[in-house]
Amino acid sequence: MSDCSLKFLHVGTGADARSIAVRLRRGAAPGLFWLGGFKSDMRGTKAQALDAWAAKQGRAMIRFDYSGHGESGGAFAEGTIGRWLEEGLAVFDTFCRGPHVVIGSSMGGWLALLLVRELVRRAAPAAAGVAGLVLIAPAVDFTEELMWKRFSPEIRRAIVEQGAYARPSAYSSEPYLITRGLIEDGRNHLLLGAMIETGCPVRILQGVQDPDVPWQHAVELTSRFARDDVVLTLVKDGDHRLSRPEDIERLIVAVAEF
Repeated sequence: MSDCSLKFLHVGTGADARSIAVRLRRGAAPGLFWLGGFKSDMRGTKAQALDAWAAKQGRAMIRFDYSGHGESGGAFAEGTIGRWLEEGLAVFDTFCRGPHVVIGSSMGGWLALLLVRELVRRAAPAAAGVAGLVLIAPAVDFTEELMWKRFSPEIRRAIVEQGAYARPSAYSSEPYLITRGLIEDGRNHLLLGAMIETGCPVRILQGVQDPDVPWQHAVELTSRFARDDVVLTLVKDGDHRLSRPEDIERLIVAVAEF
């Protein structure tokens, strides 16, 4: 089917309740499940290109906005890795059936690995599974490795004492609010200190010219996979977004493997 409908999923209760916007495309398996990046939304270049490809191929695709992002409710300042992971799992459990290719961009790459880990931990069989992972500039453990450890003492002090730091962004005129909650919660979800086992093939696309997630970070991540079939592709002139036509083509080729 070629339709793509907008739905809203309510996650959390009481003061923690938020409405998550989901765009659902019906189609054949394996479906595509999109996890976007920090401060990005499901209408971005890569997500739209994948949805168009899915429509042509008759494949299912599900994409959504985290709370505080895009069309979803909730405040961005309340966002944490655990909170956004909860939303991703809720969308996956509610809308996915059968095998899916989970595609994570930047922060979404970290969330994709956390989502798969949670699915593996479940004792009962789920209605949906993961056929493969495609990670684009995966910012695994970014709150600690790419933020906190690189922040100056002044910025760390501002986060601890004032609760947040407004970080200038190269992708928006508005700064990104880095909260103490984001940093502290991120420490509960770190992956690079141990081996990673997903039980499925993994494809990683990483730009060498990425100023936000260094290519060495992707190499370190690759070394953490214990037994999975992992292929890391380094794009010599690629930036963080990897949204040029040639980058989109690489992405689609990786997804089409599954």
